[in-house]
Amino acid sequence: MPLSATTVPTAALSGTFLLGGDLPVHRLGFGAMRITGEGVWGPPADKAEAIATLRRAMELQITLIDTAESYGPRVSEELIADALYPYPSGLVIATKGGYDRSGPHQWEVNGHPNRLREELDGSLRRLRVDRIDLYQLHRIDPKVPEADQFGFLQEGQRQGKIRHVGLSEVSVEQVDRARRFFPVASVQNLYNLVDRDWDEVVEYCERERIAFIPWYPLQAGDVATGGLRRSVRKVLGRAPAERRGIAAIARRYNATRAQIALAWLLRRTSVMLPIPGTSNRKHLDENVAASAISLTDEEFAALK
Repeated sequence: MPLSATTVPTAALSGTFLLGGDLPVHRLGFGAMRITGEGVWGPPADKAEAIATLRRAMELQITLIDTAESYGPRVSEELIADALYPYPSGLVIATKGGYDRSGPHQWEVNGHPNRLREELDGSLRRLRVDRIDLYQLHRIDPKVPEADQFGFLQEGQRQGKIRHVGLSEVSVEQVDRARRFFPVASVQNLYNLVDRDWDEVVEYCERERIAFIPWYPLQAGDVATGGLRRSVRKVLGRAPAERRGIAAIARRYNATRAQIALAWLLRRTSVMLPIPGTSNRKHLDENVAASAISLTDEEFAALK
């Protein structure tokens, strides 16, 4: 159905997924990395707009917000609490630990249990909660034994600080090893219409009913540029993008190419939970409107 200029779709149209088997969330969520400053460092340029965007997300029935201690660092979690606490019923806030930050665009993996403990306890304080609904290991640190990192998350669950555990940027084999310590509720890997290197993990998550949360769901703008058009040509091979590519499909739905890319992710599998991020209410409305787009079999196949 083409998007209407007079209706405001909500995230409820994206469908519902039971995160960890017991937490219902609308499948189109909100990624809170972009409500920080340049380089994911410091406060946003427009704090009032960032807070208004978070509150607008509630009006649009978004029920999953994804953040991390490292976003800011700490800024994203603080803004979420400032904007939304006391939290609306049914809102799930997922956060992550496992990175050190020394400056803009600087990221250093740190999975030492002492550091993870500091991050988890800090996230609990900043978010003003007694338990994190979904706590995700931002990266598995190759310098620290996996058993130490997984063991910390297991203990956090036993202590009641963590409800469900997720992993980020992991292989099927790593997920299998983690499941010896705890049920894995989610996997957050790089994945979008352009970059599908983790297809094997997506299919594994679909079989096991594990939430797959694609980060970079819009490939930082490439979805709306010729970069995606070239990728679509490469994927299709047998037909010009002008006839069967994303631009033609977008025109058919009176939508943007970014909205079609999000609709494709939602169609890809029922365990897919895209979390496009923004610090702007207009962009948020546009992202959520993708929930109203149902691609046909032919359209989905043309982009596959």
